[in-house]
Amino acid sequence: MSAAAADTGAHERIMAEAERIEALGEAAEREARDPVNQPTINNWLEAMGNTNPRWQAGEAPPSMAQVWTMYGLGGKPPADDPLHGMMKVLTDEGYTAVLGTNCEQEYRRTLRVGEQVRVTTALDSVVGPKRTGMGEGYFVTSRNTWYVDGPDGAAEVVATMLFRVLKFIPKGAAS
Repeated sequence: MSAAAADTGAHERIMAEAERIEALGEAAEREARDPVNQPTINNWLEAMGNTNPRWQAGEAPPSMAQVWTMYGLGGKPPADDPLHGMMKVLTDEGYTAVLGTNCEQEYRRTLRVGEQVRVTTALDSVVGPKRTGMGEGYFVTSRNTWYVDGPDGAAEVVATMLFRVLKFIPKGAAS
């Protein structure tokens, strides 16, 4: 059994931090570094092997929603990012490995060239500890919401995503 698993207070600390982070709600909106643009759309299409002519005329495939707000190679999440905050809590308790488990996305409409995308993130849930084939861990689910300014200037939701990962202690890890 790992040291983290043997620590009976670890679960209480983890769940207390999860409740605290969940109570904070959504992190402040983070704006994409670039507006939706055709060159990035073209690169995405090429990488995905998508030849649909619709995406050559000023619209972005809905599955690109997350692309606009990725941090980039040198980017770092903001200090108030709930997913990264919860992952740090688990790392500090000895849950050092990560496995992506699933992602549920909903697209409300396509994005158009020139739109400036923003995203918020909230911690949706932390469930565990669970024993899995990979080891003991916690399932951490975050909720992202992407916005643009609508025709009336009000924020318009264009996409949402639930992202779930398993943060775990690998089987056979030293105690």
